[in-house]
Amino acid sequence: MTQPENAEREAEIRAAADAVARRLGKRRPRVAIVLGSGLGFLGEEVQDAVRIPYADIPGFPQPGVVGHKGELVAGTLAGVPVLVQSGRFHLYEGHSPATAALPVRVFAQLGVGTLVATNAAGGVRQNLRPPALMLITDHINLTGRNPLVGLALAGEQRFPDMTVAYDAELRALAQTAAREQGIALEEGVYCALLGPSYETPAEIRMLQRLGVDAVGMSTVPEVIAARARGVRCVGFSIITNAAAGLGAPLDHKEVLAMGARVATQLGALITGLVRRIPA
Repeated sequence: MTQPENAEREAEIRAAADAVARRLGKRRPRVAIVLGSGLGFLGEEVQDAVRIPYADIPGFPQPGVVGHKGELVAGTLAGVPVLVQSGRFHLYEGHSPATAALPVRVFAQLGVGTLVATNAAGGVRQNLRPPALMLITDHINLTGRNPLVGLALAGEQRFPDMTVAYDAELRALAQTAAREQGIALEEGVYCALLGPSYETPAEIRMLQRLGVDAVGMSTVPEVIAARARGVRCVGFSIITNAAAGLGAPLDHKEVLAMGARVATQLGALITGLVRRIPA
């Protein structure tokens, strides 16, 4: 990425942040929540909501995947100022890593300090059977893409430490919220692949040997960009299916249907977590 391209990307982030800020008015969101497939309903639970269509935000494309809306929702959840991203931009849709990470960079520009990322994923670990909820403890990036490639952007670390990409304090708060609500919450390593094809059985056997517990096609670019800007991260996977070779043939409609069975639990869990995040 050249210096002019770098300046263009920074200008895009500022333009998007300015457009959102105008709609926020006096709202100052502390927590951003990225909704994965089947979790759009959580945006409806935001109180005193302001809805900002992606069409009104420079650089934000329309989501092209069933189960993803195209709007930011600002308001409060459990009394906490939040900004909810209902519909993400996947690399497999042809978007660049910079576009996939654009919302997170906008959130950081607006002063958000905590990112809650969610996704639908396949269970790689043999005893991680759908439907289930998994708290992400770490990730492996096998997409072959990284949103930090090129010249460092203003406000970003050139070499961010990813030792604890998923904040230990936030994970402990999530487990506390899960216990208090009687929600079973597994823990594990999430691996992101490029997609859009599901993995082959041979690839799943490889991932098992690498220590992967769940596999999907999102989240990692956003977390990398968030950590480069000093934003704390916590992530959840809805295990919607057993990965290839471990169960029935995979179908996206069935994945959405399975995810819906535990999506409300994850919504309640996120609400309980948000309530506990220190100001």
